[in-house]
Amino acid sequence: MIARRTLPLLLVPVLARAQRRVPVVAFVSFASRESDRGNIAALRDGMREQGLVEGQHWLLDSRNAEGDPARGMAIIRELAAQPVDVFIVPGPAAARLLRRATATPVVAIGLPPVQSDPELFASLARPGGSVTGFASFGEEMSAKRIEFLREAIPDLSAIGVLHNTADPTFDAWGRMTEASAAVLGLRALRLPLVSHDGAALVAGMRALGAERVQAVVVVRDFLTSSMIEQIVAASMAERIALIGDIARFAEAGALFSYGANVPDLFRRAAAYVVRILRGEKPGDLPVQLPTVIEFVVNLRSAQALGLTVPNAILARADRVIE
Repeated sequence: MIARRTLPLLLVPVLARAQRRVPVVAFVSFASRESDRGNIAALRDGMREQGLVEGQHWLLDSRNAEGDPARGMAIIRELAAQPVDVFIVPGPAAARLLRRATATPVVAIGLPPVQSDPELFASLARPGGSVTGFASFGEEMSAKRIEFLREAIPDLSAIGVLHNTADPTFDAWGRMTEASAAVLGLRALRLPLVSHDGAALVAGMRALGAERVQAVVVVRDFLTSSMIEQIVAASMAERIALIGDIARFAEAGALFSYGANVPDLFRRAAAYVVRILRGEKPGDLPVQLPTVIEFVVNLRSAQALGLTVPNAILARADRVIE
């Protein structure tokens, strides 16, 4: 009879750890890697705050489509076929596509702050399904952004609305901004983007300049986020003031930015990622609202545009770039 060989007891927990799969968190964005650099860093900070060590307790698979929707769809199809435990995405478009492609939980940043798309979630308090996350107060703050422009440019009569018209969600957001301008008595001229085409952007901005448009509101999405530097350069060439909803716009040279602190939302989202990894269902986790709203003023751009920013605006700024 052949004696059965047994493993030394000390090796049993070692082998058990070796066989245990480390959970994978997939970051999927249709925007550029550069535009998401701060968001990914904030997510990593949040995971560390939750006590998880990257490479030991979790792995990050980060993919960017660089403004190309077709490439984004290919990324989603590829990752949907792999053992991903949680997806984290910036924006409702990627969240919607992931929900269609897989039942894997999705934590999304930039969801609408009201239930306007039942495909994403049923309600803020009880999302249901596979998607939860954080709203960002995007176009709901359009009126406030336009008011800042009117204070800085007293004779403002027309504004441009720069937005992605290739996606129905972002096209609707552009129309919301246009409606906000009309309520405030301003004429709005839409500057549509359908692709990462710098020449089309420059031509569109020149057309706004020819119409004597003095300011443009940028509707942020994966396309405009990937083109921030190009958008700022095109607007400054026509001496058109620009306002976006995240600090990166003002840091790149826009006159103002006003909106939720998106990296803060990604840091907070880490807690949801951890709760899902520990077994909670995304449908039971309420969609949260932003708690940090930033107003950033770029005085260098104001000077280049020949504008004097009123003291009343400077007093409300969270940060002034001089």
